[in-house]
Amino acid sequence: MQRNFLIIAAIFLFLEVYIYQAIRTLTDNFWIRLGYWIVTLTVYGVFAYEITHFQRSDRSTVRMQIMISVFLVFILPKVFIVLFLLIDDIFRTGSYLVGLTRPSESFFPERRKFLSLVGLGLGGVLSALFIDGITFGKYRHKVRKVKVKIANLPKSFKGYKIIQISDVHSGSFGDPSKLEHAINLINEQNPDLVLFTGDMVNNVAEEFKPFIPLFSTIKSKDGKLAVLGNHDYGDYISWPSPDAKKQNLETLIDYEKQAGFDMLRNENRVIEKNGEKLYILGVENWGLKPFPQYGKLDEAIKDVPESAAKILMSHDPTHFDYVVKKHPGNVQLTLSGHTHGMQFGLDLKNIKWSPVQYKYPKWADLYESEGKMLYVNRGFGVLAYPGRVGVLPEITLFELA
Repeated sequence: MQRNFLIIAAIFLFLEVYIYQAIRTLTDNFWIRLGYWIVTLTVYGVFAYEITHFQRSDRSTVRMQIMISVFLVFILPKVFIVLFLLIDDIFRTGSYLVGLTRPSESFFPERRKFLSLVGLGLGGVLSALFIDGITFGKYRHKVRKVKVKIANLPKSFKGYKIIQISDVHSGSFGDPSKLEHAINLINEQNPDLVLFTGDMVNNVAEEFKPFIPLFSTIKSKDGKLAVLGNHDYGDYISWPSPDAKKQNLETLIDYEKQAGFDMLRNENRVIEKNGEKLYILGVENWGLKPFPQYGKLDEAIKDVPESAAKILMSHDPTHFDYVVKKHPGNVQLTLSGHTHGMQFGLDLKNIKWSPVQYKYPKWADLYESEGKMLYVNRGFGVLAYPGRVGVLPEITLFELA
């Protein structure tokens, strides 16, 4: 990963010479030009330092957040500047080659200045969006209300309200109090049941410890259930021994229990009302490689009647397409997370786009396939890039029908 990032940074540093032409076009002030290079070289220096000092043994994700933030805020937006300068250079080169103008007439300073301004402006807007995402976006939690019809749902569960949250990634937040508003949003919905679909931490159980009191305040009539996500196993850092890694997982499960969550590890729970039953299934993480495939639906659905109303918690949405929808156990609704909507994109009523859709076609909202339904939650927290642009953190409220 370090090598890839350094290659990308080297490419952008090479392009800086080209980008600098936009600065020269707009101003001949020596101090502005000098200031530009001082800031640019400082940014690349910080970026290179953080990458070269990143180790798998790091327990904190702060260094990763710094690297991603520097790249997105200060480096990536400069692509816009390059693109607009290239437009002018391609036009000039093409005009020269086809003989439409003589070389002396192929340069138009005002056009060059205009395109430089447009490129710098759009790059600045993108930087501002990433900064806003870090400062405010990751705290703009939104309640999404979804009415879902489940086959064979008992009458006692008509109108039953379930809250789903996913991908808290508590290690990405330094101050639990800044998430109080989100917990209050959950409680304001007065849910019957709360389901958490994995990734409570980034790497280690201790990340969640300061958040136990806050998450303990989440209220629901019929309890809180949880499953594990790919990050909960501690697979992305080095451990002194397999026993240390195993103990970390057990500690995380205990911490979630202290916060009131009942962990389902390839098992199920029954919610009973007036003698009627709703089954909640929970599997461990199952994803396409390199993600672990610990999920065992056969075990989770054991002794559950095929005709019963069932809701499955499975962290990774790929589990639905590759296993769940083909399973004879007839799981009507699967709840997943994992994608985060890549924390970037367009998430409007009629327009939805995120780069993550090219890896996960089912990346947000409700999907139906072969008579089975999947809902993919956009995530409660953040990972790597410590912000959100366009794709807001989500609290989902389901009303069963």
